Amino acid sequence: MSPASLSDLNFGADGLIPVVTQDARTGAVLMQAYADRAAVERTLATCEATYFSRSRGAQWIKGVTSGHTQRIVDVRMDCDGDSVLYRVEQTGGACHTGEYSCFYRSLLEGEPEAAAHHAATENGLDGTLERVYATITERLATLPETSYVARLHAGGLDRVLKKISEESGEVLLAAKNGDRAELATEVADLLFHTLFAMAEVGVAPADVAAVLRTREGKTGLKGPKEIG
Repeated sequence: MSPASLSDLNFGADGLIPVVTQDARTGAVLMQAYADRAAVERTLATCEATYFSRSRGAQWIKGVTSGHTQRIVDVRMDCDGDSVLYRVEQTGGACHTGEYSCFYRSLLEGEPEAAAHHAATENGLDGTLERVYATITERLATLPETSYVARLHAGGLDRVLKKISEESGEVLLAAKNGDRAELATEVADLLFHTLFAMAEVGVAPADVAAVLRTREGKTGLKGPKEIG
C-alpha cells in the first residue's frame, strides 16, 4: 500500500476539510476543527497544528495566543480522504474553556460512569489504566489547586519515585501476608504512582503495551524477558 499524500485529500466546495485532533499519548479526542490546503501544508512542514477558522476566514495556529500548543506526532487521512486526523502532544487544555478536551460534556446523563464501572468490573484492568492515565495527563495540563496530581507534580519527580519504592514495599508485605484485599489496594497505589511517573516522562500505556506485545507467545529462558 502506497503512502498517502496531499493530493489524496478531498477538500470540500469551501476548500476546507474536517480535522479531528487526538492526544497521541492518551488516545483522547481533543477537538474538531477545519483546515484548508495551506493549513495542512503548514502543519506538515512545521509540526505545529494549524487550522482554518471559518468564523474569521483566516488560518490559525493552535496555542499562539493561549500557549496551549499542539506538537504534531502524525497526520493521517481517513479511507475516503475527506477528513484528517492530527495526532498531537498537547500542552495545556485543548478547549478554549480551559478543559483538557472540547468533548467534556455527555448527553447520556450519568451513563458514562456506569459504563466505565461495568467495564472495570467485567474486564478487570481493560481500559482502566488508560482512563487513569488520561486523568493524570489532564490534571498535569491544568494543575487544579485541589488535585493530588498537582501536589505530586509540585513535589518533583524524585519524590514520586521514592513513593513508588515505598508502595513496592507495601505490595511485597501484603503478598507475603496473603492479604488479598490489602494486596489489591497496594497494587492499585503502585500502579497509580507508576502511571504518574510515566506521564511526567512522556511514556504512555500504549508504549508499555507495545513492549509486552513483542513478548507474547515467546517461551524459553534465552534473550530478553518473555511472557509464556
